[in-house]
Amino acid sequence: MPRPVALVTGASSGIGASYARQLASRGYDLILVARRAERLRELADSLDTTSQVLPADLTSEEGLAAAERAIRECAALEMLVNNAGFGTLGRFWEASFESQVRMHQLHVMATMRLTHAALACMVPRGKGAVINVSSVAAFGQGPGNVSYSSTKAWINSFTTGLDIELRGAGSAVKVQALCPGFTKTEFHQTLGMDPRSIANVFWMPADDVVETSLKELGRGKVIVVPKWRSKVAVTLLKLVPAPIVSLMRPGGKRV
Repeated sequence: MPRPVALVTGASSGIGASYARQLASRGYDLILVARRAERLRELADSLDTTSQVLPADLTSEEGLAAAERAIRECAALEMLVNNAGFGTLGRFWEASFESQVRMHQLHVMATMRLTHAALACMVPRGKGAVINVSSVAAFGQGPGNVSYSSTKAWINSFTTGLDIELRGAGSAVKVQALCPGFTKTEFHQTLGMDPRSIANVFWMPADDVVETSLKELGRGKVIVVPKWRSKVAVTLLKLVPAPIVSLMRPGGKRV
């Protein structure tokens, strides 16, 4: 019997790399997708499994089409992890317009297209799973993060809708939206944010986040907020009135 295959986007570091390691330990072969080819090769070489490296920029038509093709041509695909993503800081109208377009292309269009390709293969086979990495930022809005929060909220809504359709069709295929909070990855440094500005108690290791995701996937939970720290953040985002949120400084901290 062929080993199951998982395709992971944004696999070169952080949460994506952790998914790759943990899925490899669970018996999956891998298709690793990210822009940084060398980082992908280093990761693939470190894993005790068969790994295909696919360097691709999912904000480009060429890169996205290559990832779609890899999904459609993989007869043993049983897991898709849409993890690739990035954030920006600053008011929407002052931020780079190109960066906002790329964010929507990556978080929304790439997630939608890769999920469509995966489900078109998984549903007829009667098995498989799609994990869409969202954020606790999906549960609220604040200055400096409009596109990020909006696209992550779309991911949650999209995933919930898919779950309703799959259950209604009697499919065994599972979907999940993972909503981590402050996670120890390269994300915040790339954003230009000093991680020391957030208390240590709120930070979670990427491995813990992914372990929770995979455990809850087995239980069929759709919206997953790992650990109590993120649950507290979600509760606060839901409770804090909009006028108070609007007083936050533009370009403020984002999870």
